[in-house]
Amino acid sequence: MANTQDIRRRIKSIRNTAQITKAMQMVAASKMRKAQQHALAGRPYSELMNRVLVSLKSRTDPLLHPLLQTRPTRKELVLVISTDKGLAGALNTNVMREAGVFDAAKTAYVTAGRKARQFIARTRRELLADFELKDAPTILETKAISKFCVEKFLSGDVDKVTVLYTHFVNTINQKPVVQTLLPISQFAFSVSPAGAAPEESADPMLEYLFEPSAQAVLDFMLPYYVQYQVFQMILDARASEHSARMVAMKNATDNANQFIKDLTLEYNKMRQASITTELLEIATAQMAVSG
Repeated sequence: MANTQDIRRRIKSIRNTAQITKAMQMVAASKMRKAQQHALAGRPYSELMNRVLVSLKSRTDPLLHPLLQTRPTRKELVLVISTDKGLAGALNTNVMREAGVFDAAKTAYVTAGRKARQFIARTRRELLADFELKDAPTILETKAISKFCVEKFLSGDVDKVTVLYTHFVNTINQKPVVQTLLPISQFAFSVSPAGAAPEESADPMLEYLFEPSAQAVLDFMLPYYVQYQVFQMILDARASEHSARMVAMKNATDNANQFIKDLTLEYNKMRQASITTELLEIATAQMAVSG
């Protein structure tokens, strides 16, 4: 049975842990606000780009651009976006569970994040490339990822490119999403990363004219569309990471504080019992002497 000294030592250790988790919670909360703002600010632009591309595709022949051409899937490329650090609850676990569903014999992987790279190496799957990103990457820094995926698709090395990332819903809710990046389809244009229902198939920008031609504008926009979609997914993943870490550290701090309260109550009970025993011994001794 633990004595009062052991309990005091445990309380001190847990209090130090609570201070660390509290500090990590504050840091994550600061980064979370910025990451959420960046992720949410880019969504209106992404939705507008989708509308423009839906309009362009309705005015052109989709078979004229290689990024729109669908072919039988013999080899699939999966881009896995994860975190570099842990202590983010079940966020990485959920992403890796989805990554393990793909057929390893027909799938190659590209990773952005240390946790994804470690998972691919541990499960001995084919890793074509690994990209390291800053905590708040710019669209230019993410361009290399989309460029690599496009080159693999256009060269015929892979027939399909899929992105696995964590979509940011709110501070409490983040969900892993598997989204087809290439070939670009009508469904990809009209569905948001949140999985919203497709928009109407009619031309959403019927009153607009495209110069020099709809086909020329489409050819210019499609590579940029892929680049921006990857960038937006990475922003969502970063917002999800900091939100999940903030919540996880808050829960850890609350649990530590509750544990300290329980140990303090146990410590006080043991002290009270010890004092009571000493008083009884003194009273017994006094009665024996006086008797």
